[in-house]
Amino acid sequence: MALSPQKIIVEDRQVPLDATSDPPALFDGTTRLYMTYTCPFAQRVWITRNLKGLQEEIKLVPIDLFNRPAWYKEIVNPANKVPALEHDGKIIGESLDLIKYVDSNFNGPSLYPEDPAKREFGEDLLKYVDATFVKTVFGSFKGDPVKETASVFDHVENALKKFDDGPFFLGELSLVDIAYLPFIERFQVFLDEVFKYEIIIGRPNLATWIEKMNKMIAYTQTKTDSDYTVNYFKKFM
Repeated sequence: MALSPQKIIVEDRQVPLDATSDPPALFDGTTRLYMTYTCPFAQRVWITRNLKGLQEEIKLVPIDLFNRPAWYKEIVNPANKVPALEHDGKIIGESLDLIKYVDSNFNGPSLYPEDPAKREFGEDLLKYVDATFVKTVFGSFKGDPVKETASVFDHVENALKKFDDGPFFLGELSLVDIAYLPFIERFQVFLDEVFKYEIIIGRPNLATWIEKMNKMIAYTQTKTDSDYTVNYFKKFM
């Protein structure tokens, strides 16, 4: 299903809640996405929210993870992580589960195709993203990323060739693109800046995909400052 033209909603970034902040009125009927502006896992759900046009239905509640409020673990998410979604009297966590939940339980364009072949391939890619792709690239920071990440970036490049009805993983824009996007955004910046490794060289499908994604307002409003990404990722070297 093709997405309708995006409604442009400009949102100011709020000051994150920290250890001195009072909690919101939990379970008062407001749907809240507890998140951090710089977290790639939370960004997945943030993008999903925006693409479905749910800016007014799902309120962002940014949390300062470096000085997080005690009440967040006590009454919101015992795992003390973001993202977490407060909806319909319950709290739901884990980003890949959440993007599916938001897509299935809220209005807006569907972000997962009904075609069985696409859904099967999509599930394979969702299993691959954190367990293999993200893990491999992060692990390469202590070694030689050019050699150690070639197989996973080539896997992404080849996956983008699977369907010929569009430039996205499943041909049409889907939750799979959203799952990969926050990490490819950061890896591209960091690997180029620190290792002089440009991940799109020799990968035309990936280059086109990144170009397409960078034209989507629902995504560009969620991007993290490149300098922050570089400095933060250096901790994994």
